[in-house]
Amino acid sequence: MQQITLDIGTPLIPTLDNFFPGPNAEALAYLREWLQGHATGHARAAEACFIAGAPGSGKSHLVSALARAVNEAGASVGILRPDSRVAADFDPAWSAVILEDVHAFDAPVQHAAFNWFVHAQTYQRAVFATGNATPRALALREDLRTRLGGGQIFQLQALTEAQVRAVLQDSARLRGLVLGDDVLDFVLHRFSRDLGSLMPLLTALDHFALQTQRAITIPFIKTMLERL
Repeated sequence: MQQITLDIGTPLIPTLDNFFPGPNAEALAYLREWLQGHATGHARAAEACFIAGAPGSGKSHLVSALARAVNEAGASVGILRPDSRVAADFDPAWSAVILEDVHAFDAPVQHAAFNWFVHAQTYQRAVFATGNATPRALALREDLRTRLGGGQIFQLQALTEAQVRAVLQDSARLRGLVLGDDVLDFVLHRFSRDLGSLMPLLTALDHFALQTQRAITIPFIKTMLERL
């Protein structure tokens, strides 16, 4: 059965605390360590970190959480994405640079990314990048691809179904909800299995359960979906 993705509920605000690492604990620990160093003035300078992974693996969650943490500390980061058609000039005030989904960068954005990377090295700023594969497998201009592959590289692994079930059950339990095995089977076979999609769904189920004072069952979920 084809899985579906819904625009439902309040999007999950990405933080490092609500990222379930599973097999990706090393990447999470690396970002925590960098943030700790940044907070104490001992962050590793001019460092490059590349996070590779398939859609839904959590790479965007991680770099968004990193940017949010830096901003909350009163600093700022430069962020370049595929849709950044008019890229800003590099700002020396940035604490770091994030190049998100570099596999989708066209030639002008790749040019901007290379420019940012060179300036980041000059000003001793860290660069964090993400892509759907490791740098050596990406069709990018060679000078950019080489720089992206010159630092720490993490290949994110998808959570197993058992791990996704555990996360959903624990999150539901904290909300005072009970998700039976039949409900979990239904959700995991009908909806996108990445947590970025499933957690907003859980929030919507929680709100609807409070409104209707009903337990969460498969008919309950179908009724909620019909009312969206």
